[in-house]
Amino acid sequence: MSTPSPRPSYAAVLRVPHARRTFAAALVGRLSYGTVSLALMLSLTRSTGSYAVAGLVMALFGATSVFLSPYRASLVDRHGPRRALPPMALLYAVLLCALAAACRRPGTPEAVLAVTAAVAGACTPPLGPTMRAVWAQLLPDRALLQRAYGLDGVAEELLFVSGPLLVGGVVAVAPPAVGVVLSAVLVAVGTFAFVSSPTTAAVRPAGRAKSDGPVPGGGAGGQVRALLQPVVVAAGVGVSVSAVDLLVVAYAGERGLGDGAVAWVLAALSAGSAVGGLVNGAVAWSSPTRARLPFFAAGLGLCLAAAGLAPGLGTLVPAVVCAGLFVAPALTTAYLIADESAAAGFRVRAGAWCNTAVNAGSSAGAAAVGLLVERLPLPVCFAVSGAVAAAAALVPGHRRGGSARRAGPISRRRSRASRRSLPSRPSRAGGRP
Repeated sequence: MSTPSPRPSYAAVLRVPHARRTFAAALVGRLSYGTVSLALMLSLTRSTGSYAVAGLVMALFGATSVFLSPYRASLVDRHGPRRALPPMALLYAVLLCALAAACRRPGTPEAVLAVTAAVAGACTPPLGPTMRAVWAQLLPDRALLQRAYGLDGVAEELLFVSGPLLVGGVVAVAPPAVGVVLSAVLVAVGTFAFVSSPTTAAVRPAGRAKSDGPVPGGGAGGQVRALLQPVVVAAGVGVSVSAVDLLVVAYAGERGLGDGAVAWVLAALSAGSAVGGLVNGAVAWSSPTRARLPFFAAGLGLCLAAAGLAPGLGTLVPAVVCAGLFVAPALTTAYLIADESAAAGFRVRAGAWCNTAVNAGSSAGAAAVGLLVERLPLPVCFAVSGAVAAAAALVPGHRRGGSARRAGPISRRRSRASRRSLPSRPSRAGGRP
């Protein structure tokens, strides 16, 4: 007999056995991604004395990290996190240490730095998508899973704020290369602690589900159609948010505001995103995820367009906060849809495609807005950046046919037996058609 459960909360997510230990370990590893970019950039500029060379090396590092992410995620799906993640993390950490050593050695050829950085980026372990796959296996209740994804998204946002601050503290007392080594230590310690958790075994290798038969709903084609909406929206959000960074700098320069004003506006965007993520995770939505996603994307686009009309800092900051309120909800909902759409043995890859879309969109947005700012008025640039997110909202959503789990209203009822059995629940990757 089913009995009503208390309204799910963030505390309820963290009370699930082993959840805090697993999540904390994943965050330690993912903190490396918040520290490595600034530490490596500072090390390269000091080593080479050239911003152009440092930018090229960082571009190679970022490109291999972003565009090979689905392939690395496929290794996790195929072999399981306990077999796939440790070799990646170890190789990635060793190559980061090699980069740090090369930056400390005068006269290191630029080609050596570029190749080492590119190979290091190619080995980046997909801790974020794997952690979300663990959440999906650990929490069969969709309301709890929504809160877990919301908590995960907000925590990730804070990591990318605190990471550069940590590097700033390191370089105040040590060379920047120490920050690169710190990034290597964080990813190695975090990954090995993560895979040692009992809950990580919930993400089983895809090979164990080979006897389940063909995936219904059009096979690979149905899977691609189901992922089209969340991936396109994630890319649109990445374009729009990355554009804000340069647009705010241009806005401050045009009005004679200082760098401190830029920092406040960008902090407002992050704060709005964090608040929006927490609120989105706490709301018991009655509408399906695929219906909410266009709303979040369109809301982001409209707020950014309005921000371009702000006459001063006092109105720009609230407008940017409002835009931020839609960022984390849009990305969290995209990840939820990707999980709902994932076939057996595809869950980590599905999340990785959303990650790749966000990062690729960020790179494209930064490049495109740099060209637009020099040619168009700032209000038009803000409107164009917002239009990208709004256009992504027009992409129709398709469910993968035959899925046993739907993206409909979240159930608020669970049996006591189900709640007690969470830690030993069998993997759904092997049980989904």
